[in-house]
Amino acid sequence: MTELFAGMPADVPMRLRDRLVADAERAGLLDVAYRTVDSPVGPLLLAATPAGLVRVAYGSPDEALTSLADKVSPRILHAPGRLDAVARQLDEYFAGTRHAFDVPLDLRLASGFRRSVLDHLPDIGYGRTASYADVAAAAGSPRAVRAVGTACALNPVPVVLPCHRVVRSDGSMGRYAGGDEAKRTLLALEAA
Repeated sequence: MTELFAGMPADVPMRLRDRLVADAERAGLLDVAYRTVDSPVGPLLLAATPAGLVRVAYGSPDEALTSLADKVSPRILHAPGRLDAVARQLDEYFAGTRHAFDVPLDLRLASGFRRSVLDHLPDIGYGRTASYADVAAAAGSPRAVRAVGTACALNPVPVVLPCHRVVRSDGSMGRYAGGDEAKRTLLALEAA
């Protein structure tokens, strides 16, 4: 990349990328925009379709982007500007000044009972927790406690849809797709 832009002003690669993003959007060729953000729970990949936020992923972005290419569209482009509102709200959340997210969501990666579970996660208030059994009952299947665990583990937009607030009936944390330390951090942040 350095040799390709040798001798050009430093902002040319950025301007070129911005132009490519704008041209792709204008031509209807940008199905998924993505960016990464740093957070107290590690780097997060954010991805959005024109319908809304479709993915928040912990860890390596490569796996999440490959999955999005397979399940949503291969027309994916690093277009951070499209995710500015989400990034701003995440910054506010991690600063403790935002208690709920107000961004459009594209939940096409969840269906059936999993989708029903996700629909109930925002009902668990900031700084509160609910048991897997409570969420199963709210989603209309009181005996589907393990299925709630699976739905939380496969939540395509963790943090924004607060699956970290779902705990075991005895009050212990349970597992978390972002890792146990991330869940502890999020719960501690909200308890402060």
